[in-house]
Amino acid sequence: MFAGKKFAAFLFDMDGTLLNSTAAAERVWSNWAMGHGLDVATFLPTMHGRRAIETVRRLALPGVDPQHEANEITRAEIADVEGVNAIAGAAAFLSALPPDRWAIVTSSPLALALVRIEAAGIPRPATMVTAEDVVHGKPAPDCFLLAAERLGFDAHDCVVFEDATPGIQAGEAAGATVVVITATHQHKMETPHETILDYNNLTAVIDAQGRLGLEQIRSAAAS
Repeated sequence: MFAGKKFAAFLFDMDGTLLNSTAAAERVWSNWAMGHGLDVATFLPTMHGRRAIETVRRLALPGVDPQHEANEITRAEIADVEGVNAIAGAAAFLSALPPDRWAIVTSSPLALALVRIEAAGIPRPATMVTAEDVVHGKPAPDCFLLAAERLGFDAHDCVVFEDATPGIQAGEAAGATVVVITATHQHKMETPHETILDYNNLTAVIDAQGRLGLEQIRSAAAS
């Protein structure tokens, strides 16, 4: 991948990219949507990849305090991690990376991110950017810019791993190289970026300076 190009760091979205929390999240959001008289089937596809407060705020529901609703939704999500599991190969892939060369960049609040990371059994990173760390969430680039800064690099020299449109747009706006993870996609996504199903056939190549490359191992069936 990327013709042997090397990067300073990898920046990973969490939900849908490193772990699958779709069932748990949709249980909580479905209950919330029904309680507010929304059409659940229409609403659910719109809530992925953004901070809860921004999802609620975009609905402009009369008499609704977005911050209060976001807090209640987060509490419900923290209490429900049934079925949260790692994307195939993610735990091993992360474990092979130098700790100072990767971060998780998520629209989830920190408390929710930590319980989902534990439930999925993936490594907890030394560097995390969560919902509380930025004023403007995805698709604004702020979260990826901040993660790169905390690692000591420029976002233009990083790879963003994402699954959802708001996060992909945020990675693009940050000037990063984007890789799209499709493990949780129900439909094919049209994108100009590299796409991979999961991390099973992905290897990080680390040079003497700690810079990171990506290699995809083709299976015998695919070759």
